[in-house]
Amino acid sequence: MKARAVAARTDILLNSISPILEFFNESTWARRFGQPGICDFTIGNPHDTPLQAFVEALQRSTVPRDKYWFAYKMNEPAPRAVVAEALRKWRGVPFEPDDIFLTNGAIAALAVVLATVVDPGDEVIFFSPPWFQYEGMIANNNGAPVKLNIDMKTFDLDLEAIAAGISEKTRAVIVNSPHNPTGKIYPPETLEALAKMLTEASERNGRTIYLISDEAYSRIIFDGRRYYSPTTFYPHTFLVYTYGKVLLTPGQRIGYIALPPHMPNRPVFREVIPALQMLNGWSFPNAILQHSLEDFEKISVDIAHLQRKRDRMVGALRAMGYEASMPEGTFYVIVRSPLSDDEAFISLLAEYDIFCIPGWMMGIPGYFRISLTASDEMIDRALPGFEAALHRAAGII
Repeated sequence: MKARAVAARTDILLNSISPILEFFNESTWARRFGQPGICDFTIGNPHDTPLQAFVEALQRSTVPRDKYWFAYKMNEPAPRAVVAEALRKWRGVPFEPDDIFLTNGAIAALAVVLATVVDPGDEVIFFSPPWFQYEGMIANNNGAPVKLNIDMKTFDLDLEAIAAGISEKTRAVIVNSPHNPTGKIYPPETLEALAKMLTEASERNGRTIYLISDEAYSRIIFDGRRYYSPTTFYPHTFLVYTYGKVLLTPGQRIGYIALPPHMPNRPVFREVIPALQMLNGWSFPNAILQHSLEDFEKISVDIAHLQRKRDRMVGALRAMGYEASMPEGTFYVIVRSPLSDDEAFISLLAEYDIFCIPGWMMGIPGYFRISLTASDEMIDRALPGFEAALHRAAGII
């Protein structure tokens, strides 16, 4: 039984991650990454000069103020207090510093939370199209991934599918809002219904089903919309956040896990989470990033500029004849491929020096994803290529 379990886990890890590693390391985009003249709409990398305020914050933090400035850093009191205060102001909820756990971005936070709540064989529900690494991370923590589709017409959670997908083995549900790649902000009525469903299922199963709220894009909201956090609706929720999106600095990894004040068993989690942070590869941010966190809370990319790029891209693509989504948040747009083989269309776009993520990588073959972190100059150069590729695809069909 153990050998079969290990084999199944290995298969999930390889099947979920190997194609992604191949794209990131061996694809045409990987070979041409950074070359002058390409239009890179793949991942959320910056293509403009980094924010000057971010650079200055790092520069200030490199100057030591005491002999322990670059010593081992764990969950340091000062940045924890900064996060708690920011959440209190932002969410109107009295988060406490002792319930903030600083991590190497959202990836480390997710890994630690999964290690905290998942026992071998526990099922963890996640939603498709998903962020690339959910399935592999669940398997890596000896859980059983359960993939459920969202409603691709509304991009909302499919509550009927969730109800059918919950079993006596369900231990956690991962929710990502605003959702990568659709940009959907899950509305309060959906989150209320989900909370009711999880409460009833927890009582029925005789053990808690936890909600893991991946809020990486919660500060990238368009059209004056309001963001609703699952922590407001369900007490057994872990809040996971990263600064890498709002600062557009994915290579400088700092984020956190936050326990809402109404979450049961907080005293237990306050002991378990730091222990798992140590055991999971010392998943604390480095000293300079922790020293800079108070400044990071005051910095953001230009959300209005991202919205203008969204409006321009979506408007132009729709005018050409593409079926393109209008995201409510994040910096992604999903577009239906004019060819049923999205990989073939991605290759066609590459002939025009345009690079996007194929839908198969996100569990939605027949689509592709555009990152709005591309520069304005890239967008200028890419739009004629998008139109030319569409015309060529029509000829292929």
